[in-house]
Amino acid sequence: MLELASNSDALVICCPLNEQTRHTVNKEVMLALGNKGVVVNVGRGSLIDEEELVKCLMEGHIGGAGLDVFENEPNVPQQLLVLDNVILSPHNAAFTNETFMAAAQLVEDNLEAFFSNKSLVTPVKLN
Repeated sequence: MLELASNSDALVICCPLNEQTRHTVNKEVMLALGNKGVVVNVGRGSLIDEEELVKCLMEGHIGGAGLDVFENEPNVPQQLLVLDNVILSPHNAAFTNETFMAAAQLVEDNLEAFFSNKSLVTPVKLN
C-alpha cells in the first residue's frame, strides 16, 4: 500500500473490511500519498484511520479526500464538514431505479412461486 500511495496521485479504496484491511490507509500511507494526493473511500469507513485522516487533511499532509463512508457511521467528524478539500457524500450507490425495479421483480417472482406451490427464487434456510 505504501508503494502504491507513493506512486499515485489518487488512491481509491473499495475493498471489504476485515482484520487485514482495517486501517489499511494509515498515517504512513497518507504521508506517502503526499500533499497533492487525494484519497477516496467508497468501501467501508474503517479502511481508513479516520482520526489520522482528519489530522493529515488539516495539516496539509494530503491534498484532499472524497468519502461516502465513515468509521463511526452515522457520525461524521465535525472537522470534515468544514474543510474545503473534502467531499462528503451519502453511501447510496446501490440505490438506483434499476436496483429498486430488480428488487420489486424478485419479490413478485417469489410471491408468484409461493402461491403456485413452486420453489422460491430466493429461499431462506432456517437452522
